[in-house]
Amino acid sequence: IQKLCDRVASSTLLDDRRNAVRALKSLSKKYRLEVGIQAMEHLIHVLQTDRSDSEIIGYALDTLYNIIANDEEEEVEENSTRQSDDLGSQFTEIFIKQQENVTLLLSLLEEFDFHVRWPGVKLLTSLLKQLGPQVQQIILVSPMGVSRLMDLLADSREVIRNDGVLLLQALTRSNGAIQKIVAFENAFERLLDIITEEGNSDGGIVVEDCLLLLQNLLKNNNSNQNFFKEGSYIQRMKPWFEVGDENSGWSAQKVTNLHLMLQLVRVLVSPTNPPGATSSCQKAMFQCRLLQQLCTILMATGVPADILTETINTVSEVIRGCLVNQDYFASVNAPSNPPRCNRPAIVVLLMSMVNERQPFVLRCAVLYCFQCFLYKNQKGQGEIVSTLLPSTIDATGNSVSAGQLLCGGLFSTDSLSNWCAAVALAHALQENAIQKEQLLRVQLATSIGNPPVSLLQQCTNILSQGSKIQTRVGLLMLLCTWLSNCPIAVTHFLHNSANVPFLTGQIAENLGEEEQLVQGLCALLLGISIYFNDNSLESYRKEKLKQLIEKRIGKENFIEKLGFISKHELYSRASQKPQPNFPSPEYMIFDHEFTKLVKELEGVITKAIYKSSEEDKKEEEVKKTLEQHDSIVTHYKNMIREQDLQLEELKQQVSTLKCQNEQLQTAVTQQVSQIQQHKDQYNLLKVQLGKDSQHQGSYSDGAQMNGIQPEDIGRLREEIEELKGHQELLQSQLAEKDSLIENLKSSQTSPGANEQSSTTASAGDSEEVAELKQELATLKSQLNSQSVEITKLQTEKQELLQKTEAFAKSVPVSGENETVTAAKTTDVEGRLSALLQETKELKNEIKALSEERTAIKEQLDSSNSTIAILQNEKNKLQMEITDSKKEQDDLLVLLADQDQKIFSLKNKLKEFGHPIEEEDELESGDQADDDEDEDDAEDQDP
Repeated sequence: IQKLCDRVASSTLLDDRRNAVRALKSLSKKYRLEVGIQAMEHLIHVLQTDRSDSEIIGYALDTLYNIIANDEEEEVEENSTRQSDDLGSQFTEIFIKQQENVTLLLSLLEEFDFHVRWPGVKLLTSLLKQLGPQVQQIILVSPMGVSRLMDLLADSREVIRNDGVLLLQALTRSNGAIQKIVAFENAFERLLDIITEEGNSDGGIVVEDCLLLLQNLLKNNNSNQNFFKEGSYIQRMKPWFEVGDENSGWSAQKVTNLHLMLQLVRVLVSPTNPPGATSSCQKAMFQCRLLQQLCTILMATGVPADILTETINTVSEVIRGCLVNQDYFASVNAPSNPPRCNRPAIVVLLMSMVNERQPFVLRCAVLYCFQCFLYKNQKGQGEIVSTLLPSTIDATGNSVSAGQLLCGGLFSTDSLSNWCAAVALAHALQENAIQKEQLLRVQLATSIGNPPVSLLQQCTNILSQGSKIQTRVGLLMLLCTWLSNCPIAVTHFLHNSANVPFLTGQIAENLGEEEQLVQGLCALLLGISIYFNDNSLESYRKEKLKQLIEKRIGKENFIEKLGFISKHELYSRASQKPQPNFPSPEYMIFDHEFTKLVKELEGVITKAIYKSSEEDKKEEEVKKTLEQHDSIVTHYKNMIREQDLQLEELKQQVSTLKCQNEQLQTAVTQQVSQIQQHKDQYNLLKVQLGKDSQHQGSYSDGAQMNGIQPEDIGRLREEIEELKGHQELLQSQLAEKDSLIENLKSSQTSPGANEQSSTTASAGDSEEVAELKQELATLKSQLNSQSVEITKLQTEKQELLQKTEAFAKSVPVSGENETVTAAKTTDVEGRLSALLQETKELKNEIKALSEERTAIKEQLDSSNSTIAILQNEKNKLQMEITDSKKEQDDLLVLLADQDQKIFSLKNKLKEFGHPIEEEDELESGDQADDDEDEDDAEDQDP
């Protein structure tokens, strides 16, 4: 080996160096340590200097691969395997110590020559297997490192392409940054193409390798999952599950491939993913009919057991929390002959769950599927519970319902069936108070001739019979779920006088470790019966139950037994994942959702046990006060709704008044223009008469004109002024209505405003009324002044007429002039009569406007009265809220004083040397914190 290394280092001829490297390659497998120590540096130098010769580069790469790789086929003994692993990692560390060596290897992979590229791929894969994180970091920082490796998937030679997939598997393992780069280098498209070319699930080991690489890219990588969904790659997964004819056979490789495909679907809809990402993938799977294809496999015959189990788990997570998918799953029927006897898939699955001859993993999968079907699905919960109610049970007995199967499993002799049925029924009640009350109606016929027994009573009867621990744990979990947040169920449970003595007896006994879990669950059930007790049963009120615990068990002992649940070794295991994944039936103790309930209730039950009766009374008083406050708020909301209706009515009235006002304004404008035209015509006539009349008749005509003109002009002016006054009055009333509406809106949006704002609003209204009165006074004064002017003009007219008659008598007028004058006078009188007729019409219009004004004024008065009534009601409500707040403040002050007294008494006890338990101190601190929280809440309360 030393001579060969010298030849590689010193020979000037390429053939000599090539032959020496070939000889080292042949020795590298047998004498791995010696070749590695002496020849690695020379081989790296060959890679750097002899790149032009692909043959020597290939030999050098093969030799390095033999040194670094651990050939699993030749390793037989465990010690030799460990030694070879150490050698491989040591040589890998030497190789990557100089980062340029990895960069050099990446550049060699660009060579298309098979003898260079293939050994380069194998060598880099071996480096990644030995020291993955370090090699990944070097590749990540090298320019275009990942992109060069992605080109391997496009190689036309299958050997290089397949080894490239293995290389990318090792490269993407547990490195999110490289996973993202590989995904954005179009890896999904290329891998899915390879899977399709190889025949999907019927393909060979290459399909398996591609699926493993896809899992590396998608698992726990939200960015890649989103990219996969947005790229419409979920649709391309559907052909994977077209398994074809049931008689086509299932090879071992096909089972493996399909198993990995199902796991890949689960990666996309895992409950640990962000809810939004999972939901969008679930919807996409329904839209592309992938869920329908999975359900076909679920109901098919001849499917291997492990594939069927994994398919059930996959369907479970595809429908979990997605209402559309859950509804579809509820409609799936199992095929049968004849078709009219089809059974729902849920019923068929439940039959497997309660059948003790079925495999354990399959029963766990069915339970998980049922839980996922009911998760956040109140409609499905109602359908399951309804199959137990008397009105919906099939009297003919031709079909078995889901509820009947659950009841059968609940009371069978198989403890695993008892546990599964109890947990399944508990999920039908999860966060659904309506179904908890409905289940109280279920009656069971236990034996012929005896009256039926309620389901709740039958559960407690079985508990008291001392069955297996798994059965009792399942029933206790069902009862705890049933009674929590359901006071009616608590009352039914307490109504049976044997239940409370049984629970206290179980808790008080000193039993072995196996029974401690049952004791803890009994303590939890009794605590729920206290915490959610509405005190409707006089003999089992909260205070009496707590006194019973203190006498029979002791508070500290009770809390200790309650803590047995969360301290159990299987509790933490069940709380990690929703899927019930147990190695064997004896580990099936806790349900995932039940662990959440325990975590939620353990603290509040502990506080409830330590609270005194006075504190309970105070809490009830606070609750009553809050209920009163809620009723006040409800009343106020109703009043606001009424105000909304009134506002809408006022808005409609204002809109109609606006329309009327616009019509009147147009009419007034037309009349004003007509009056102006008549004025102009009248002035023209007057000028013409003045020009045509003779000197002797000019005085007479002028007197007549002067006698008529002031009266008509005065009338016209008076009417115009009245119209203008009416128009201004209407506009002011409209503005007043708008301000009234704004005030009502402001009072609606801020119902709890202080009294000062309402006083300001009423003051604003009074100011507007005063302004209206002032405007009316000015209008009246204008009317008085105009009437005085009219009187003066009438007197002047009389005087002018008298003068005209005297002048006509004294001066004779010729016949011709008289005729002309008479004709002109007749013409003027006709025009004047027309003017008078139009003036009469204007008066009628003015009268109508005055009536409208009166109606608007009446509406304004009614609105003002409504405002006053609302103001009074608001003041009353304000006074009630202030009084309730004062009462609450007094209660809080009393509580603070009591806490202070308790604290001082404890300090005195400490001074006298009396020991005080830490739990009491913690409890008092918790109560003080609760009081402070309540005080803050009261201060924030509007």
